[in-house]
This record gives sequence, structure tokens and C-alpha cells, in this order.
Amino acid sequence: MPDLLEFEEPIGELLKEIEALSTLAPSPERDQEIARLEGRVNVMRGDLYRNLTPWQRVQVARHPSRPTTLDYVERLFTDFVELHGDRRFADDHAIVTGTALYKGAPILVVGHQKGGDTKQKIYRNFGYARPDGYRKAMRTMEMAQKFKRPIICFVDTPAAYPGIESEERGVAEAIALNLREMAMLEVPVIVLVHGEGGSGGALGIAVGDRILMHEFAIYSVIPPEGCAAILWRDANKKVEASAALKITAPDLLGLGIIDEIVNEPVGGAHTDPAQATALVDIALSRALAEVGAMSVDDRLNARYDKFRTMGSVGIIES
Repeated sequence: MPDLLEFEEPIGELLKEIEALSTLAPSPERDQEIARLEGRVNVMRGDLYRNLTPWQRVQVARHPSRPTTLDYVERLFTDFVELHGDRRFADDHAIVTGTALYKGAPILVVGHQKGGDTKQKIYRNFGYARPDGYRKAMRTMEMAQKFKRPIICFVDTPAAYPGIESEERGVAEAIALNLREMAMLEVPVIVLVHGEGGSGGALGIAVGDRILMHEFAIYSVIPPEGCAAILWRDANKKVEASAALKITAPDLLGLGIIDEIVNEPVGGAHTDPAQATALVDIALSRALAEVGAMSVDDRLNARYDKFRTMGSVGIIES
């Protein structure tokens, strides 16, 4: 039985029944009952996911089975060749970069990688990138510009790694440099926030012409737990913090932070990675076609205007 989130417990018993029936010998009656139960699960799951609270969306975005950058690379692209190292210090495994073909056209892929099982998560530092990762990303983006390859960025990180060695090697400077340089890249840049978009760790590879965001992803200046600890001095206020931060895709679309919400299968991308990939494919194709049709000057001006207007709010008259 798949891992269930706390709010999904109402469907847990049905899934157990389906699992028990699946062990029986095949018969028309068994198959009919399984189909009936699966129908009920889909209906209940659809009802649950239509009314998720911000904190519940945080839980979905962090689901351990949610597709990773390399999962999407495997399903969306061909001829992927990973590029390693920042040519200064090390190869950060929390950020993956590489050349690939997308529908036969050459591109560059850049993305955070959290890992799947425990061994992989440790190897990938749970998606917490160090300055070496951001410098690797920038090095390969400059190469993409040289060879006129569009860039597709996959964002899924809690934050940049806050350890002392990260600070010693200049993580803030590395992220700041990426913000400046990505704003001036002449090739199309498409960003997909598909899991957690946490703080500057996310923004370090998220300056682009189109910012796409998965339906149940989150994108925020700080994780809810950190916000709660600062504002209320109580990390248990994470539910209240999730609502106050406006970190959900509908909130961010309304604020102009993102350009498009990419729908997910019923129950989230982790329930059907193949369908989730198909929906991402549609959004990526459309975004690349739109941005690629623009002249370089128009593209740069539009990108500049997009990020300059973020955070602008109207004056509320009393």
C-alpha cells in the first residue's frame, strides 16, 4: 500500500481492502469488486485534494514518492549527458545538470535532486545545495548560452545548505551571482517548481522567462516551520504559518509570482508519475514555443519586467 499522508487516512481502509483482494485468485467477481473500490478511492481522493489546506499542500509537496528531477529527465528527454563540477571546488550532488534532447531539439537541464531512498537522500544531501552546486549550474548555463540551447530548470529544495562550510565558500554570493547572470541569459529559460521551492536555495536556479508550478507544489521565502519559529517562537505554529506565507500555487499565481499552474493527477504527482509527466510535457512545450518565438531583446525585457514587478502591491485606501 502506498504511503498515505495524515489527511488521507479516510481512504486507508479501502486501499487495504484492495490490497487484500489483489492477493486472491483472479475472477470476474474479484475484479469487479476491486474496480468498485478503486472508483470509491478516486472519488474520495478527488474530494480531499480539491479542498487542501496550505499545510496539507506542504505535506504533498514533500511526499517521499514525489517524482524527482531525474525522474522527469528519464521520462521527458533523450540523450541526457550529465555534467559535473563547478571547476572550482567540487561536484555538488544536490544539483543535477546535463545536456539532452527535448522532442529532438538540444536543451540544457538544471535541477535540484533530493533522492529517493535513504542512501540516495544522504548522497544528494536531501536537496540542500551548496555554493558549488549553484556555481556548477551557472557554468553549464553559460555553456548553454554559448551553444544557444534553451534551459529548463526543475526546482525542488527545502533551501540552500546552511552549514558552516557552505557559508565559508560563499553560498550567498553564489546565489546572488546566479540571479544576476540568469536575468541576462539570452536563451529561453523555463522554470518548473515541482516540489518545494524554498528560499534563495530555490531562487538560485529559478530566474526565467516562464515560471511554471505544480498544482500541489509550494514556493516560499522560508519553510513554514522556520517562519513559525521566528514569528511565534513556536515551530508547532507551522499550520498557521503555511496559511500566512501564501505559498500555494493559486496564491502565487494571483500575486504574479508564477505564470502558470501545471495540473497534477488526482492525489498528486506521486500517485501517477506517468500522467504527471504528460501534463508537464504539455506545459513545457507551450512555454518553450512562446518564449522561443520572441526576439532576444523582447525576451530579456519581458524577463526583467517580470521580476521587477514581483512584490508590487496596490495601496489599500481606508
